[in-house]
Amino acid sequence: MYTNNKLAKSIRLALMFGGASLALSGTAAAQDQSGDDQAEEAQERITVTGSRIKRTDYESSSPVQITSSEEIKNSGFTRIEDLMNSLPQVEAAQTSFIANGASGVATLDLRGIGTNRTLVLMNGRRLQSGGIYSQAADVNQIPSALVERVEVLTGGGSATYGADAVAGVVNFVMKDDFEGLEVNVGASGYQHSNGNDYMQGLMDDANFGYPTGGSGIDGKSYNIDVTMGSSFAGGKGHATAYATWRQINELRQASRDYSSCALNAAGTACGGSSTAPLPNTFFAPIVDGEYDLSQEVWWSLNGDGSFSPYDGTNVYNYAPVNHFMRPDTRYTMGAFVDYEVNDSFRPYMELSYMHDRTVAQIAESGTFYAFRQDIDINSALFSDAQRAQFRSEFGPDVETVGAYIGKRNVEGGPRMNNLEHSAFRMVVGAEGYLNSNWSYDASFQYGSTSSNTAYVNDFYIKYVQDALENAEYDVFTPGGVTAESADALGGVAIMTGITSQRIVNAFVTGELGASLPSSDLPMAAVFGVENREVDFERTADTIYQEGALAGQGGPTNSLTGGYNVKELFGELSVPIAEGRDGIDSMTLDLGVRFSDYSTSGNETTYKAALDYNITADWKVRASYNRAVRAPNVGELFAATSIGLWGGTDPCAGDTPEFTAAQCANTGVTSAQYGNVDANPASQYNGLFGGNTELQPEVADTLTFGVVANPMDNLNFTVDYWMIEIDEVIGTLGASNTLRLCGETGQAVYCDNVNRAPSGSLWRGNDGFVRATNINVGSEEYSGVDLNANYTLENVLGGTITARMNGSLYLEKYADSVGQDCAGLISSNCFPQPDWRHSLTMTYTPDDIWTAQLKWRYFGGVDYEGSTDQLLVGKGIGSQSYLDVVGTFDVNENTSLLLGINNILDKEPPLVGGSLSTNANTVAGFYDTLGRYIHASVTFRF
Repeated sequence: MYTNNKLAKSIRLALMFGGASLALSGTAAAQDQSGDDQAEEAQERITVTGSRIKRTDYESSSPVQITSSEEIKNSGFTRIEDLMNSLPQVEAAQTSFIANGASGVATLDLRGIGTNRTLVLMNGRRLQSGGIYSQAADVNQIPSALVERVEVLTGGGSATYGADAVAGVVNFVMKDDFEGLEVNVGASGYQHSNGNDYMQGLMDDANFGYPTGGSGIDGKSYNIDVTMGSSFAGGKGHATAYATWRQINELRQASRDYSSCALNAAGTACGGSSTAPLPNTFFAPIVDGEYDLSQEVWWSLNGDGSFSPYDGTNVYNYAPVNHFMRPDTRYTMGAFVDYEVNDSFRPYMELSYMHDRTVAQIAESGTFYAFRQDIDINSALFSDAQRAQFRSEFGPDVETVGAYIGKRNVEGGPRMNNLEHSAFRMVVGAEGYLNSNWSYDASFQYGSTSSNTAYVNDFYIKYVQDALENAEYDVFTPGGVTAESADALGGVAIMTGITSQRIVNAFVTGELGASLPSSDLPMAAVFGVENREVDFERTADTIYQEGALAGQGGPTNSLTGGYNVKELFGELSVPIAEGRDGIDSMTLDLGVRFSDYSTSGNETTYKAALDYNITADWKVRASYNRAVRAPNVGELFAATSIGLWGGTDPCAGDTPEFTAAQCANTGVTSAQYGNVDANPASQYNGLFGGNTELQPEVADTLTFGVVANPMDNLNFTVDYWMIEIDEVIGTLGASNTLRLCGETGQAVYCDNVNRAPSGSLWRGNDGFVRATNINVGSEEYSGVDLNANYTLENVLGGTITARMNGSLYLEKYADSVGQDCAGLISSNCFPQPDWRHSLTMTYTPDDIWTAQLKWRYFGGVDYEGSTDQLLVGKGIGSQSYLDVVGTFDVNENTSLLLGINNILDKEPPLVGGSLSTNANTVAGFYDTLGRYIHASVTFRF
C-alpha cells in the first residue's frame, strides 16, 4: 500500500465539514503504537460513503453531510427522526406528531423528494421496510445512543448501493468498536405558556374551552441506554453490545391553546365536524322506493328535540381528544462482533432487535353519514313533534324518510389504533486480504419486521344499522343515547403483517497494476455481485376488508407480494495526475450496476465523478449519477379501495370557488351548483391502489462543488445539486385532479372524478376522486448546500467553534403538481423554505465543561391559494429557534448534560384545516409543542 503525505489534512477536512466520510474498520490500535504506525494503519482503513473502493489517498467526490455523535447527544432527542428532521436537508415524514393516519413508524424524507427515494443504511447496509403501513425503512431500529455519526450523501447512489438511492443516502454508522461500559439515563419534556390571543378569541366565540398560562412540563419521556464493549482473544476479536429503553408519554391537543380547536379551512374560525353529539342529518322522503334528492334537507337536532336547518354552528370540536404526540414504548438490543483469525479471514456479525408499541388516539367515532338508513316515521326513534315536522316539510302522506346521519359517539369514548411492531436484523459475513493489494467482503443479511394493529372503539356499521332498525339507538332524542347502548355498537379491526429482506453480497476491492502515464498512482477497482429478495405480507381481517367500521373512510385490503433482484456491480478509480502545477491531485471515479428485477426486467445504473485538488487547500468536485427506483410491493400490488384525502372541494358551499361551468366539468349539475355541502372537517373520499404495470423511476443527478481550507481556522464547502426524475411513480393527487378537471375540462382528469347523485364527494362512499398509482411524468429538484467551520482559540481562556449547515432550495417541480414548490405552501406543496440553516457556536474553556448555542432558521414560504386566510398575502413568515446546552464532567466517570431547545418558547406557525398535518400546524417540521427541556447523566466504567 502506498503512502499519502496529505493523510492528516484529508482526515481533518473530512471530519470537520463533511468533505468525505471516513469509516475506520477493524480493531482498535494498540496504545503503544507510534504516531507514524497509527497514521499508516488509519490511512489503510479509510473508506468513503458512496463508494466501496478502499483507497489510502481517496477523498470524496460527492457531497456528504456528517452529523457526529456529540451533535446527536447535544440535541437531546431520543427519537432519531427528530434529530434528522432538524437538518436543513430533511423534510418531516412519519413522526410521533401524527395521530390520524399514523403508521407507527418513523421515516426520513431527504429533501422532500420522498421516503421511498431515500435509501437508509446502517453500517453501509440497507434496512428493511418498516411494517404493514410503510414500504420505507423505519429508523426506530436505530438506537441514537449507539450512533457514531450520520452521513447524508446527496445525489443518486444506485450504482453503489442499488435501487432507491434517488434523493441520496442516509448512512447510520454505529459504535461497533466500543470499549468499557457506559450507562446513560435521560429525561425530557415540553413546556409552553398558553397565551395565543387569536386562538383563544376564536374559542371564546365558539364557546370552547382551552388551557391558559403555563403548561408545566408535559409530554415527558425517559430513556436508559446501556453500551458495553471489549476486545478478546488477545485483541484479535472485539464485541460491542447494547440495550436501550425509551418511554414517551402522550400529549393531547387539549394541552395547547393553539390546538384546542380544529380551525376551518380558512383559518378564521374554530371548525370541527358536523358529525356532532346532537346529530346533523340529511333527510329526504322515500318516493317509489327511491331517495328523493329534490326534497333533501340538512337538519340539526336541537336541545329541545326539534329539527332546524343546519347553519354550520352545530359542529363537534374533535381536536382536544386527539393526540398531539403519541405515547410510545420502545426496546432495542443488539451486538457487533468480529474476530480476526488472520489477515485473510475476519468473520463479523451484527445483530439488532427492536420492539415498539404506540397508540394513536383520535376523536370519538360516529356515523359520519356513511350509510343511508330508511326509517318509518312512526318509528320510536322519532317524537310526535318530529313526525309533524316531516309531514310539514315533505307532505302529509310521507311514510318513510331516508336519513344520512352524522351522530358523534361521545358516549363511547375516543378511537384508538394500537400499533405494534418488532424488527429483527442479522448480518453475518467475513472480510480479509487476498494479497497485499486486494481484499474481499462477503455477507448475508436478513431483516424482518412483524407488525400488527388493533383498531378499537370505532362504530361497527352493521351494529348501528341494526340498532336503528330496532329503535335501540335513540339518536334523535337529546341525551337518549347511553354509554351502555353506545358500547354495544363498537367493533375491533385487526391487521397483521410481516416484511422481510434477504441480501447476499460479495465484492473484491483493490489496486490494479496499472496507472495512467500522467500519474504515479495505481488505479483501484471494485467488482461485486448482489442478490436481494423482498417479501411483503399484510393480512387484514374481514372488518377491515369490508370497511365495516364507520370511521375508517373505506376498506383496508390485505396485500401480498414481493420481488427479487440480481445484480452485478463495479467501480473504477483512475488517478489522472498529481504533484503538478495547478494539479495537486486529480481522480476520475466510475461505477456501473446491472440489475435484473423479477417485476420490471433489466435496469442499468452508472456514475462518473471527478475529484480535483487544485492545491492542498482547495478542491473542486463534480459527479453525475444515473439512479433507478423500482416500484415497491405496495405500489405494485395494493388493491384499490376508498380512503380519505384532506383539502377542499372548490365546488362546495353556498358560494363555490369555481364557476358553474368549471364545476360542471367535475360533475356538478346547474341545480346542484351552490347547494353541494362542504365537509366541515375538510376530508373527502379518494380511490387509491396499486398498479402492476408500473415502470421503474429513472433519475439523473448532478453535483458540483468546492471544498476549501483557506485559513487554518476556517474551512467550508459549497455544493450545487440537481436531480431530475422521469417515469415518476405516484398519483396526480386527488385534490390536484379535482382542480385540474375543473380548470381544464380534460377527460384525463375528469374521468377520475365521480360525484355521488347529491354532488357530494364525502357523504357515503358513492362520491370519490380516483388517485391510483401511475407513472405520472417527471420531477426536477435543485439547490445549493453550504457548510462552514470556524475556530477561535484563546478567547477568555477557551476556544470558540462555529459551524454553519445551510441549504438553499432552488427548484422543486413536479408534473403532477404543475408548479415549482420551492418556497411555497399550498394544498400540493409542503412548506419547504428556499433557505434553511442551523448555526452552532460552542465554547470550550477547559476539559471540564462546555456550552453551546444553536440558531435554527426556517425561511418564509409564500402561499399559493385563496382559501387559507391566515396565509393569503403573507404566507408563513420566517421562523427562528434558539437552543442551548451545557455539559459538565463531574469526574472521569460521570458527566451531566442539560439543554433547552426553543428556549424562547416560540409557537409553530398556524395554518387552516386544509393545510394542517395535525393540530393546526405542519406538525414535526416546525417546533410543534413549545420549549423542549432535556437532561441526562452518563456513567462510564
